[in-house]
Amino acid sequence: MSTDNSGRVKKAKTNTKKVHPFNKIGRINNPKIVNFSDKQDESDSDSNHVENHKTLRNKARQLLKIRSALPVFQNKDEIMGHIERNQVTVLIGETGSGKSTQIPQFVLEHLYKVNRKGSIAVTQPRRVAAINLATRVASENGCNVGDRVGYSVRFDNTTSAKTRIKYLTDGMLLRELMMNNSLKEYDTIIIDEAHERTVLTDLILGFLKSLINGPRKDLKIIVMSATLQAKKFSDFFDNAPILFVEGRKFNVSQYYLKERSEDIVDSIIKCCVQINQGEQLGDILCFLPGQEEIDKAVTILNKISEAIHKETKVPLMIAFPLYAALSPAKQALVFAPIKGFKRKVIFSTNVAETSVTISGIKFVVDSGLRKVKVWRHQLGLATLLTVPISQASALQRSGRAGRESEGKCYRLYPEGDFMKLPQQTEPEIARSDITSSVLMLKRYNVNDIINWTWFENPGKEAIIMGLQTLYELGALDDFGKITRRGEQMALLPLQPHLSSVLIRAGETGCLGKVIDIVSCLSVENLLLNPQPEERDEVNERRLSLCTDGKRYGDLIMMKELFDIYFYELDNGTASASERQDWCKELCISYRGFKNVVKVREQLRMYCKKLFNSSDLIDDVDTRRVGGNNDEVAQILKCFLSGFSKNSAIGMPDRSYRTVTTGETISVHPSSILFLNKSCPAIMYTEFVFTTKGYARNVSRIELAWLQETLHNSTPVVKQKIAK
Repeated sequence: MSTDNSGRVKKAKTNTKKVHPFNKIGRINNPKIVNFSDKQDESDSDSNHVENHKTLRNKARQLLKIRSALPVFQNKDEIMGHIERNQVTVLIGETGSGKSTQIPQFVLEHLYKVNRKGSIAVTQPRRVAAINLATRVASENGCNVGDRVGYSVRFDNTTSAKTRIKYLTDGMLLRELMMNNSLKEYDTIIIDEAHERTVLTDLILGFLKSLINGPRKDLKIIVMSATLQAKKFSDFFDNAPILFVEGRKFNVSQYYLKERSEDIVDSIIKCCVQINQGEQLGDILCFLPGQEEIDKAVTILNKISEAIHKETKVPLMIAFPLYAALSPAKQALVFAPIKGFKRKVIFSTNVAETSVTISGIKFVVDSGLRKVKVWRHQLGLATLLTVPISQASALQRSGRAGRESEGKCYRLYPEGDFMKLPQQTEPEIARSDITSSVLMLKRYNVNDIINWTWFENPGKEAIIMGLQTLYELGALDDFGKITRRGEQMALLPLQPHLSSVLIRAGETGCLGKVIDIVSCLSVENLLLNPQPEERDEVNERRLSLCTDGKRYGDLIMMKELFDIYFYELDNGTASASERQDWCKELCISYRGFKNVVKVREQLRMYCKKLFNSSDLIDDVDTRRVGGNNDEVAQILKCFLSGFSKNSAIGMPDRSYRTVTTGETISVHPSSILFLNKSCPAIMYTEFVFTTKGYARNVSRIELAWLQETLHNSTPVVKQKIAK
């Protein structure tokens, strides 16, 4: 086998027609595949029950039979020979090849063989993937999680001195880089799922190139991807050789519409009905752009499926939603098998493209659309847009139908439109706020940020806006050097704005209460969106419990709800089922609050080290705000110090205009202040644009607080307000 990237590969049995100049390892006939779901309930993964050695060894022996059928395992010697000969290896492994679980174990075996003591870092874009993979590999290795194999994710670390394989999120590896510039403890670093091209992945690639060209010429790097973007990775690492490992794929037939669809939900429902009437049994996976479209499709299909089943004697279709904001219990329904003459129809966002594998899927219906959040640097806001997918995403989606048998993909757009789609999805760094990234680079003593070794340069404008934001927050001085405050902000595992809020709270003596609120903000989908018919009732329940939140808004409401859960329910006499019922009545994620408690403990630990004192965080002082207006004002002023630009002043017509640009902004319907028109001014932690500009996580503020904060702001902010 040749080790350069000049050889040709004959066409794989997929629906692509290109011939790729990769080194190739052949396909294995009918291998078994181990599937991992990124949406598995974390409570299962976090338990980490300690098992005895005999049980672990038996489990490892059983799993070895499955491992040995994976394409990567059957070509172990060739793969490892290639990795040993090269400092940087770009490995393209098709879905189901086993690269994420097996490659780290092969490298560890080699380290034992040559008696090298370094460990192996394996990065993942998402925390749940890191946890699941570590749990699986620990089982295959015959050990408990935290022994030879562990994971490190935001606010959760199971590694120990014995750990040799560490699965960790991109963000955690970057934090380790901040602490140890040369990553001395690692012999090999594996960048998995590199094709997802998150901002953090791009940063890591830039740092690693600097390392191997400087102090760590002995460091091994393996870049692993599931899609054919190998040349870009290879070019970045000075023509690093490429290795291609085929996975298990069955042929998927493609079907297109003759004309564009006007109503995508209506078209996708009609397509599902036609499949149900004319195709063999097998589940259907439908891709829609967002939650609103998915909920609508699920409601319609479940209403009509019973009548169609009785009238035509075809399988009964049962519709399920799948998106990130869905509760874990409802996500689990997607993976559960159904009995009888029935067919599952799953309506999903792009989370099911690569992150989730659902057994039984034979048909895919693709709308060709996705929703993305685009950061507007000049406006300082995130815009939520519905845009066409890329050709690579379309191929990933259709591939979901070819995991277990031959399948069919119905694309709800003309074939000509497919050819017009961009080949690859735009990298996240090109449409994101990079303030955190710039702070990391400053903490890493990078002065010339514009000309740094970016894997994908975000552009001069984005970098300048990031530098300006950090200057406004006090993280940089007048010469662009990182300040002591900036050093502290970089050490906290939060966005710079929230880090600034915590530091301000430590200075003003309300750190404990602010930590509780920041913990709630750090957990996604904590407050769930009620169904339209239940919204008024749920809001009334929340308002009756949160007297301060009713007046001051969402941040104080989060604090009040947390206090009830933590002090009156979680540490009280209430059972787990009673706590779950309480969360259900208020449309709150019970699992989310369990994660809030974990985040809170980690933040308290960070702050005790940061401020070198435990007196700032007293359990007694962090309890309910209790109607103390001065206390509420102090808390909200801390948040205003980090989000002064995210404020708007009330107008005589009861609208709000932002202080920096004078744009009209509306309070999001999910806010407790949605119907409150009497606020003199508001502050928000998130600004999104859909049909118009919306403020989320909204708090009432007084004009005097805003004037006080702006008076103490940097000259840049003052100039913006003056304009």
